[in-house]
Amino acid sequence: MKKIKFILIIASLFSGATFAQTKKSSSPKTPFVWESANVYFIVTDRFNNGDKTNDQTYNRNKPTGKLRGFEGGDIRGIIQKLDEGYFTNLGINVIWMTPVVEQIHEGVDEGTGFTYGFHGYWTRDWTAMDPSFGTRKDLIELVQKAHSLGIRIMLDAVINHTGPVTPEDSVYPNDWVRTSPKCTYQSYDTYINCTLVDNLPDVKTENNEAVELPTFLVNKWKKEGRYDKEVASLDAFFKKTGYQRAPKYYIMKWLSDYITDFGIDGYRVDTVKHTNEDVWADFKKVCDRAFAEYKKNNPKKVIDNSPFFTVGEVYGYNIGGKKFYDFGDKKVNYFENGFTGLINFDFRNEAKMNYEELFSKYSNILQNDLKGNTVMNYVSSHDDGYPFDKKREKTFESGTKLLLAPGISQVYYGDESARSLEIEGTQGDATLRSNMNWDDILNKAETKEVLAHWQKLGLFRKNHPAVGAGVHNQISALPYVFSRTFIKGKYSDKVVVGLDLTIGEKNIPVSNIFPNGCKVKDAYSGKTATVAKGKVNINTDFGIVLLEKN
Repeated sequence: MKKIKFILIIASLFSGATFAQTKKSSSPKTPFVWESANVYFIVTDRFNNGDKTNDQTYNRNKPTGKLRGFEGGDIRGIIQKLDEGYFTNLGINVIWMTPVVEQIHEGVDEGTGFTYGFHGYWTRDWTAMDPSFGTRKDLIELVQKAHSLGIRIMLDAVINHTGPVTPEDSVYPNDWVRTSPKCTYQSYDTYINCTLVDNLPDVKTENNEAVELPTFLVNKWKKEGRYDKEVASLDAFFKKTGYQRAPKYYIMKWLSDYITDFGIDGYRVDTVKHTNEDVWADFKKVCDRAFAEYKKNNPKKVIDNSPFFTVGEVYGYNIGGKKFYDFGDKKVNYFENGFTGLINFDFRNEAKMNYEELFSKYSNILQNDLKGNTVMNYVSSHDDGYPFDKKREKTFESGTKLLLAPGISQVYYGDESARSLEIEGTQGDATLRSNMNWDDILNKAETKEVLAHWQKLGLFRKNHPAVGAGVHNQISALPYVFSRTFIKGKYSDKVVVGLDLTIGEKNIPVSNIFPNGCKVKDAYSGKTATVAKGKVNINTDFGIVLLEKN
């Protein structure tokens, strides 16, 4: 009954034109383009609890700081929302999830309250999934169902560090990790050969010498009855690749298994600048090889010929740096070392620009200096305490700027529903990781209105690669109208967008994007019109038009 009610609510937010868009998006003529992807970023534990039987595992039942324990969200919960059409209605074509690997069993207090590894970044065993997040069967189902809907799955890769050491979680051996010194962030070296914080062992990724498997891991695998299988798989990997049995290559192998076993489509890579860049070049090679193997063995499960995608978290990188990140004493080009895209940490600041200043800057850089690469923009995220709109007072503007900006859009769960980022009683980044506000979506009219705005823009972006990957051109300053044009091979996509327009009747110049006599549709209102004398006359109740060929 709840599911039916939810679907009816979503349906009420849209005109018939919106469903026509959904139908249109299934056309094979519209290619998926990573550079224009609409990514939905989920802190798995905080999104939706689909399986209450896994809410407490490994006796993680000690009192924690507020929002610093496991809250129950899991892969089954994501599957439920996938089945309900939540992501499809939002125009999402990539789901990025925080790590689902087995976390440390105990918790620690880093000065912000006792915390368990609900976020997924405190790895204990890369080869196992944490039962609090779900099972291998759950992940297989998620990937297959997402793929059937044209949605890709991107997981989160952590190679830089293990989880903290606790009475229940012994440290990895000395030839695997260092436990000191702590990073001072004064130079290239002091970002890398050090621990990010106290008690977060740093993997010696610079080590190219062979090391033995950690004893605790051997004993664990034997107890679980999978030691022989894991060792045989490692032997095959190292024989095939020729790599030494160094810590980084063990971890790369274990992460690549999520590609060959489940068919995931990409990795967001954590703490990139805290590791020598050659590590990521090798990681991309391992991922590409695994993806090719998966596609060969599962031809019917592959969506298309898109390459495996890697986007890096080089904390502090911004699009203005173009190809390089500057450490002060050294500049590094991560695009030449394994990454097609990098997270753009300055979008949440540059979203304060006016539309044309923002859009033209991004288009110029992406079409020239970063041609063939891309950036992933966001207005809020899980570890950025200074989002564009922390008080959620500019939710419509946030959606318009993020979803119409050149580059990849990263929708952080709840951006589209104004989920609160200010939770009383929390410390540090816990306030950014509150539980998804499903009740607001169901019951609050203002939340439904915000969601409808993000849905319309998201579907428009999904249906038109030109939005994120196309060339931007301003057509008119007053009214503010621009075009985006994308051409790849025989495929061509053109759109015209008008913002900050008058409510009611409006004349939209379309330049030479749509010829006279061409019928166009406004994807925002659902209304149609015909181009005459280089303009579209249309009457809508909104101050935005999203024009596409009808």
